[in-house]
Amino acid sequence: MTRFFFDFRPATAGDARVLAILQAHCNLRRVGWLAGACFILLATPPALADLMLFPTRVVFEKNQRAAQLELINNGQESTTYRVHLVNRRMNETGEFTAAEPPLPGEQFADALLRYSPRQVVLAPGRGQTIRILLRKPADLPVGEYRSHLQFDLVPEATGASSIDAQATKPGPGEVGVQLRALVGVSIPVIVRHGETSATVTLAGLELPRPAAGQPAVLAVVLERAGNRSVYGDLVATFTPQGGVPQEVGRAGGVAVYTPNAMRRARLELQPPAGVVLARGTLRLSYRERAEAGGKLLAETSIELP
Repeated sequence: MTRFFFDFRPATAGDARVLAILQAHCNLRRVGWLAGACFILLATPPALADLMLFPTRVVFEKNQRAAQLELINNGQESTTYRVHLVNRRMNETGEFTAAEPPLPGEQFADALLRYSPRQVVLAPGRGQTIRILLRKPADLPVGEYRSHLQFDLVPEATGASSIDAQATKPGPGEVGVQLRALVGVSIPVIVRHGETSATVTLAGLELPRPAAGQPAVLAVVLERAGNRSVYGDLVATFTPQGGVPQEVGRAGGVAVYTPNAMRRARLELQPPAGVVLARGTLRLSYRERAEAGGKLLAETSIELP
């Protein structure tokens, strides 16, 4: 099964149909607020391209005990998804793998969470609410706990998905086999219990010389300390000597999850037309998402000759 794991970015306000469907399903009145909210239109294949999730990460803090997640089918066909909790660990480049068994320092939230329903059928243009409940034992140690809510696409047994309809008829003495990739997506569900805090610094900022015809890529290491994860946007700006700062690159939704102490990130730079990355200051900032307040978490810079 092919699965996609995301730290999600905000959608743009350009898709009026998407905003209208989500607004109607969630009974939201402020379209302007909705346009800046975190939801996603998933990448190919088509069945996932039509799945919308809102919000795209769930965080339980303080006395919060319940949350909900909205699923919307923006496609033209009915789809079915099976829902379950999984435990993932992030490596130093941001990739996820199954955390089986847990390693020292890893704290997962699956035993603390209950959710319903566990399977959803989404008709075109319709939505479904997933309700998540948190139950914390009295002796739960202070810290952050994380698991991922996984949505696996269930293949249709009829029509275009039918093996009988698609498979080539085998010849005499042959066996016909059809392989069909199933897809899934997961979002983090985070539980913070007690006093949690984290700090982050940006280290090893480097702008290697790009290969011919390739864009410039800024490399950096995010170093995290504390008992909770960090999550935000990386924004690169360039200030030429005697000029004004201009944004030249952005990466949204960059996380460093516990217990990881660091993450290596690479940010492709796309300077505005006519801007040459030379004789000036290249600055990289790491901020909380705008919907979380936009607080500056860390910043660093290098001088370009």
